[in-house]
Amino acid sequence: MKILLRQIFRPGKFLVGFVIFMTIVLTVLIYPLFVKTPPLQTLSRGTFLPPGIYVNVYDSMNLANRYTLVLEDAEARRIASKLSEKDRLAMRDWLVAMNIPEDEIDIEDTASLIELWKTHFNPSARIPGMTNADRNYYIRLTNSLKGLSGSQGSTVAAVNEDTGELEEQHVISQTDYVNVSEVPNKRLLLLGTDNFGRDVLTELVSATGVSLVIGFVAGLVATTIGLIFGLVSGYIGGLVDEVIVFITNLFTVIPAFVLLILISFSIGQERRGAFTIAVVIGLTSWVWTARAVRAQVISLRNRDHVNLSKLSGHSIFHILLTDILPYIASYVVMALILQMSSAILAEAGLSILGLGPRTTEVPTLGLMMNWGMIYQAHILGKWWAYFPVILVIALISFSMNLMNTGLDQVFNPALRD
Repeated sequence: MKILLRQIFRPGKFLVGFVIFMTIVLTVLIYPLFVKTPPLQTLSRGTFLPPGIYVNVYDSMNLANRYTLVLEDAEARRIASKLSEKDRLAMRDWLVAMNIPEDEIDIEDTASLIELWKTHFNPSARIPGMTNADRNYYIRLTNSLKGLSGSQGSTVAAVNEDTGELEEQHVISQTDYVNVSEVPNKRLLLLGTDNFGRDVLTELVSATGVSLVIGFVAGLVATTIGLIFGLVSGYIGGLVDEVIVFITNLFTVIPAFVLLILISFSIGQERRGAFTIAVVIGLTSWVWTARAVRAQVISLRNRDHVNLSKLSGHSIFHILLTDILPYIASYVVMALILQMSSAILAEAGLSILGLGPRTTEVPTLGLMMNWGMIYQAHILGKWWAYFPVILVIALISFSMNLMNTGLDQVFNPALRD
């Protein structure tokens, strides 16, 4: 066993693929121990929150410990954060329309741009081609810039229960800072939230686990069916072989994914659980395994040890189990790995079409892709809602194909060093 394991882990491709795959599996197993949030729990009222650390504003404002830091360029960064590239270009277009020379407008110099804007912007000005929506946009932009320049702070007031009037509680200076570790309510969202306001990272880890289970179940079903058909067809031959080959050819002619779509659609949304989808994928993807196993068995059925077992009066089941299966076991393992990879991709394709597992139970990688596509994450530039899913699917497929190639190098004499 030690020698076999040493041979298996000798190829660099298998080792790299195994490390990537086990890293994904361990993340799926360990992450829920530290993050208890259900994967489909809504955290935010807004959608597509960008990645970052979210600190409760109320707690930060009323924190007893407040520190004074005088940081260089703090005011410049504060002002620059209020102006996106789109805002700067819009401001330049308005100023140019008001006959301000374009060479005097530097959109990269935030201070001078704001000064020009304050001097020349007139909300009542009529510019040809400007709509009411454009005018309202410029007014909102101007309001957002108020109070940015200067050193004045913000006053925090509360309603007096007796008089019903606002009373000043304290003033927050522009140089006031709080220590994040002292804020009682905060949440780290490494991948932000999706269109439903759910933590993408937690959802991604859970979806990866579900997709791996789907891949394993589907791969096990497909490999088992293909192995049984291949063994029986290749060893017995005759009419049995012709019937199995006919069935195999029939499934080969019909595209597996089209058949998968038809079956998934006929099942109905309410009955499409993750396990059901896995079984359906397995039932439609056993064909190439059966054909490959049959070819292997045909080359083994007339070997001396098999003929000796026949003369000894052993049953067909005994011969297949003890005299043929061990010789193709490595190939069966490689077939299982490829079937798992194909099943994960098949589930992703089904879910993107809206024919995957029902959305109310557990997330899958395909469902996350479907949600991102429906809510136009790729168009809105919300990369965290879909790119990590693509990356995980690619890593799973890449690692499994590396492991399969490594095993092929170990057990295929033609590729062995």
